Amino acid sequence: MSDSQSLLRIRSLSKRYGRLAALDAVDLDVARGSIHALMGENGAGKSTLIKCLTGAVRRDSGEFLLDGRVCNPASPRDAEGFGVSTVFQEINLIPHMSIAENITLGRESLRAGMIDRKAARRRATDAVARLGLSIDVSHEVGSCSIAVQQLVAIARALDVRAKLLILDEPTSSLDRAETSQLFDILLRLRADGLGIIYVTHFLDQVYAVSDQITVLRDGKHVTTRAASDFPRLELVAAMLGRTTGSTSPSKQPDASLAAVPGRAAASVTRPSPDTTPSIGAEQHQGELLRVRGVSHSGSIEHADLSVAPGEAVGLAGLLGSGRTEVAKIMFGVDRVETGSMSLCGTLYFPRSPRDAIARGVALTPESRKTEGVVPNLSVRDNIVLALQARRGVWRSLSLRRRQEIAAGLIASLGIKATSADVPIASLSGGNQQKALLARWIATGPRLLILDEPTRGIDVGAKQEIERLIASLIKQGMGVVLISSELPEVVRSCSRVFILRDRRTVSELAGESLTEERVMEAIATHG
Repeated sequence: MSDSQSLLRIRSLSKRYGRLAALDAVDLDVARGSIHALMGENGAGKSTLIKCLTGAVRRDSGEFLLDGRVCNPASPRDAEGFGVSTVFQEINLIPHMSIAENITLGRESLRAGMIDRKAARRRATDAVARLGLSIDVSHEVGSCSIAVQQLVAIARALDVRAKLLILDEPTSSLDRAETSQLFDILLRLRADGLGIIYVTHFLDQVYAVSDQITVLRDGKHVTTRAASDFPRLELVAAMLGRTTGSTSPSKQPDASLAAVPGRAAASVTRPSPDTTPSIGAEQHQGELLRVRGVSHSGSIEHADLSVAPGEAVGLAGLLGSGRTEVAKIMFGVDRVETGSMSLCGTLYFPRSPRDAIARGVALTPESRKTEGVVPNLSVRDNIVLALQARRGVWRSLSLRRRQEIAAGLIASLGIKATSADVPIASLSGGNQQKALLARWIATGPRLLILDEPTRGIDVGAKQEIERLIASLIKQGMGVVLISSELPEVVRSCSRVFILRDRRTVSELAGESLTEERVMEAIATHG
């Protein structure tokens, strides 16, 4: 890229948090008058790059050149002075203030020591007019639709004469018509010479509006290519760290896992039936769970899947495809708005997680630290937490019974802890994850939903957890496995449902279930 074309040059950008390299010598070039998509899965480094570029965090090393000048912002406000403005996924506007007040907040013109409100309205009107909008800037932001609020946030970002606009997941809460309106505005801004960094997980949107695509993975720059010269399958492979030539069959596990179901170490001893129902106590023919045409505003447009007793079903897709959102609906965190679900042949519309647990559904969440373990409680109390919650405050488990349940599960799952009384925060990530599995095994669930159960743990712990899952399946439990690790999904599941852009788009099974076919289904257009 020539100097005349270049708007932003990032060279050797690095940022570490302890031993973790969030960014490792990343280069990035953004041309003036272009839309540059920044893509990558969780932990790729996208958010850290934006924070460094906007001065929210200090980089360890590297250089920014904006419009040929060294750019070293010390804060987001400082970055605006250089011409860098950011609109984040969570819209940071004040609902009870007017559009004009939000756009000019902190930058108001003064007259006789007072805010010049006429000047503020003129500036706000000019800012929204640049986006091709005709709206009354005296309206309260809280009375506007989410789409209008997103555009107001962009207008505020442009009010500081921005040269570079960073948009972080701007369409996450927009419908298709609103997204199309936003794209028209972005194309208009591009024609005006603005440089735009566009962060998203929606493949169709990337190809609809982007000129260049940069992929980050594990804090490193993988590739930058023109959108017109970057096939979808190759983009997905670059994001996932796979090759497009992979033809791995669905049931050829690693040698270390080949005999998983038969290993004694994988056998899980479940609590006795006097406190927790046994899966074997009820025999259900056919489907355990059936989900058809399910939607929830802002998270899922159309989800289909089914699970049989004693079967592991995978949900695969890129970050933002709707995998976790489907899990939340099945567990009662979010309500079904359209479509239907059935559990063991009866209608299933859980009103809350407590309702789902009562029906025999369990979920280990994606974020173990923030949504899973209670760090200051003991290993024992973390394990019996869900079982005690289901029994209610008037049927408290005795200390002896809690000790029996925890000791049995700690032994059968191989949880390494000096004592059941130590805080769970003192355990390794893999042992914390096994303790979460123990929590739900204690409740005797029919269906276990596992959202990224092996993320952030070492290889040995991953293998142990895969063995535990295989053992539970052998005992008749239905499992829904969500994982960004394609080999894990292909190895562990008999069927995989593919989600893309918040919709179920494909089902793979048998000989068709390979890493290559999963990536093709994720990448397929339309």
